[in-house]
Amino acid sequence: MAGLVREGKVGYIGLSEVSSETVKRAHAVHPITAVQSEYSLFERTVEERGVLATLNELGIGFVAYSPLGRGFLSGQIKSIDDLPENDFRRAIPRFQGEMFYKNIELVKAIEAMAEAKNVTSSQLALAWIISKGIVPIPGTKRRKYLEQNLAATAIALTETDLYQLESIVPLGTDTGAPYDEFSMGLID
Repeated sequence: MAGLVREGKVGYIGLSEVSSETVKRAHAVHPITAVQSEYSLFERTVEERGVLATLNELGIGFVAYSPLGRGFLSGQIKSIDDLPENDFRRAIPRFQGEMFYKNIELVKAIEAMAEAKNVTSSQLALAWIISKGIVPIPGTKRRKYLEQNLAATAIALTETDLYQLESIVPLGTDTGAPYDEFSMGLID
């Protein structure tokens, strides 16, 4: 890839779902511009494993995909039946059995905080990520949700707000694996 950058065929190099060690090794060969990984109140592995600290140390940007916990943090999923029969999320541990119901309770607490702030749970979850200087890339199929997501950029969270949110879902909370067992084995 570094050769392709030198040849002008590639502008920048980014990585996805990598460990801190992989970032360091790759960055030593050629500067890495950005890393993309799943990151949300429900998925904070990049914090736990020091990836965000490494990116900050090396001046590498971070892009968070699935910032709404694969839709959970939108508050729109109340039952597994809210997902179509062929939806891949049905195979993800986060959406299965007791973990599903545990996560519903976490979402309810986030929704209560969002309601008190007169915003949606999605907006609150996105504002939390933005407050950390991270670029979220939420997916959306409807203009209404796109507009709501954009409005999240105007939400200023206080230290108290951040503490309250992170008390609902503390670092290290098990919300279920983000992928099925096979896919988890493919990450870095």
